[in-house]
Amino acid sequence: MSVVPADALRGAAPAAGGQRVAGPAELGPRARLWPSLVAVYRAQLSRARVARIPLLFVATFQSVGIMILMRGVVDGGGEARAVVAGSAVLVVAFVALNLLAQYFGQLRASGGLDHYATLPVPPAAVVLGAAGAYASFTVPGTVVTAVFGCLLFGLPVTHLWVLVAVIPLAGAALAGLGAALGLLAPRPEFATLLGQLGMSAALLLGVLPPERMPQVVRLARDLLPSTYGVEAFARTFGERPDWGLVLGDLAVCAAVGVISLAVATWAYRRAAVR
Repeated sequence: MSVVPADALRGAAPAAGGQRVAGPAELGPRARLWPSLVAVYRAQLSRARVARIPLLFVATFQSVGIMILMRGVVDGGGEARAVVAGSAVLVVAFVALNLLAQYFGQLRASGGLDHYATLPVPPAAVVLGAAGAYASFTVPGTVVTAVFGCLLFGLPVTHLWVLVAVIPLAGAALAGLGAALGLLAPRPEFATLLGQLGMSAALLLGVLPPERMPQVVRLARDLLPSTYGVEAFARTFGERPDWGLVLGDLAVCAAVGVISLAVATWAYRRAAVR
């Protein structure tokens, strides 16, 4: 009966030549959320940068064209505020909702989620990084649309700085919804369809003045995440804006953004394990 030292049991097993065989290597620490988010954001930003000029042109030209058409119907007042605010947020909806739904739908269909699943990054970093990269392209178009709308309808430009809060909050809410639609759609064609339907809803319910809508349509408008960003921006065109209501609308938009991004993260985990 032989006696084996205790350290031989804890370490590697001895080889035939008297050398020890190395045991299994320990896994490295799990990647943290913020560094992973920055890495995914930079990667997605460089990838989407190729199409930024057509993307900005189409989104901005669409919103500007809608305001020019509405100029012959709306003279001013509260209706003009709704048209300008809705057209500005529509740029965000075109990119964050429509294009992001198409991107995640194609990523799921082509097996691109398998690549991200092999990386040591949290699922939330993938969703937030891609959503932030696409939403970043909406800033120039939203500002140009808002300035053009104010000049077209004779609205003040004093409080356009509120776009600093409206763009990221509305973008987060719409980007989370777009990512969830793309990840939950069974086929990329359905993801494209759902994204376009969502953008059409943002167009009809966000740009048209709510005073002219039936009560049922107003209820559907309240369920749209971008509505509260439109309302917050439209309130700032008044002579004496009620900043309490503006902050309330932005708070609701932020809460919806957190919920939609959480749903998108869950949808990513569900699609990645299939």
